[in-house]
Amino acid sequence: MQLIFDFPVVPRFGFENFVVCGGNKTAYQFAKKLVEDPTENLLYIYGPEGSGKTHLLTALSNSIDGRYFSFRDAGSLYGASVGSEGPSWLAEHFQDAAALVLDDLHLLPNLQEVRVELWELFNAFYSSGRKIAISGLMPPKELPHLDGHLTSRLLWGLVARMDVSDDESRRMILKKLAEDRQMALPDDVIDEMLLRVRRDIPSLVYALENINRYAISTKRKVSLRLAKESFRGN
Repeated sequence: MQLIFDFPVVPRFGFENFVVCGGNKTAYQFAKKLVEDPTENLLYIYGPEGSGKTHLLTALSNSIDGRYFSFRDAGSLYGASVGSEGPSWLAEHFQDAAALVLDDLHLLPNLQEVRVELWELFNAFYSSGRKIAISGLMPPKELPHLDGHLTSRLLWGLVARMDVSDDESRRMILKKLAEDRQMALPDDVIDEMLLRVRRDIPSLVYALENINRYAISTKRKVSLRLAKESFRGN
């Protein structure tokens, strides 16, 4: 009997449950190296949405007692205080942190005050030998709103691209996501997903969630027939 839960079982992001494939192997190895090698203290990873950057940064942060922040949340961190005089909110967030872990650097606000804060924070961690791990959608030289000095500094450390755009990687990730949801996912259903759904990871995850919920609502196991019915309903 298939065991299905209404909400997926979401495991803690860690190295042990990161799906390593050809397109992210180097980034994974570099992240482990940053954790284990005292001579390495800077990592920048980049790649498209859904390639696993947040998972890898969170795993790294958990392993070295770091503090994580995504620039997706810049509005909630700064609020109306951006550009006003006062303490550096970014510096306050990372006060006494063992490592600086910054996600979604491509979303850095286009504000000189924030660029200065980031540059000063980066220098404080780098000069003290503390670990720094940063991610973005694109290589350092293509990041918008970034101080040129920081762009150069990012290239001093380990740099790796994450890409899970091949079908083998997609299959491995879908299998792992299904496993996390206590969901049996036959190979022919994955074949149908790759045929019918946009092949970026967020779209595939959305389709997987729909299939899972449809299976729950109809009290049936996941099958090719059920998947096709789910696609027609969406």
